[in-house]
Formats: sequence, structure tokens, C-alpha cells
Amino acid sequence: MDSIKKIAVNKKARHEYFIFSAYEAGIALQGTEVKSIRESRLNFLDSYARIINGELWLLGMHVSPYEKGNIHNHDPLRPRKLLMHAREINRLKKSSEEKGLTIKPLSIYLKNGKIKVELGLAKGKRLYDKRQDAATRDAKREMDRAQKSSASGR
Repeated sequence: MDSIKKIAVNKKARHEYFIFSAYEAGIALQGTEVKSIRESRLNFLDSYARIINGELWLLGMHVSPYEKGNIHNHDPLRPRKLLMHAREINRLKKSSEEKGLTIKPLSIYLKNGKIKVELGLAKGKRLYDKRQDAATRDAKREMDRAQKSSASGR
């Protein structure tokens, strides 16, 4: 059984992008980074992943320095290597080379004691797409409300 504990979720990514597929990757961290991430002291709203020299890197993620750390604390914005099989990285590279696709982190979680990153192959939404999503969400909310009030009125 996999025990999964969500640490952080990037809600902005699902709002700003269409997510086509999701991948799981490990992440190479330093000691104090692990402790900070376990305390949910991170921000990855504006982060993204890039393939550089056949390796997958997470850029722009801010992990706050560990409070009880000392001079060995890490750089908060350093690039972090993501761990995936070469076959998966090549597949991701081919997909991301298509026009307008990018790799965005969707969530960070603990799985069996190891920190994992859920990556999504994404394409940016236009303003009218966001409006359409909001209208669909509002219509669904109204239907649920009407259904709930009719069920409780009986």
C-alpha cells in the first residue's frame, strides 16, 4: 500500500493551464530542504521544469531555509534535479517541444517517506478559456444548489 501525504498543491497551474498528462518524479534535495518541505515551507506557483542536457530540472521553486539549520542551509531558489527514467524524460521532451507546451509542477507529496513531484504537461489557457471554465463551474454549482433544495423540500 502506498501511503501518500500531500504537502502542497499548485491550484494556480490548473487554473492557468490545460493539463494534458501527469507524471511522477523524484527530486534530489539537500538535508535541510527535506525538513523545510516536510513543514510545507515552500512556494512553487511560478516554477516550471526544463530538460537541460538530457536531465530534468525544476526551476523557480522557493524552499525557505530551515529555521534550525546553520551555515549549511541551502540556497532557497537553487535549481533542483528531478529524477525520472531516461525513457520518460525523452517522451516528455518530445511532447514539450510541441508548440506552446510546458512542464509545470502540480503538487508535491510524500510517498512511502520520499518526496515526489507531480508534473503536468500543460498548455496556457487564454482569457476566454478561463471565462468558459468559470461559467461551467457556476452552472454546476447552481444545479447542485437547486437539486439540494428540491431534495430537502420534500
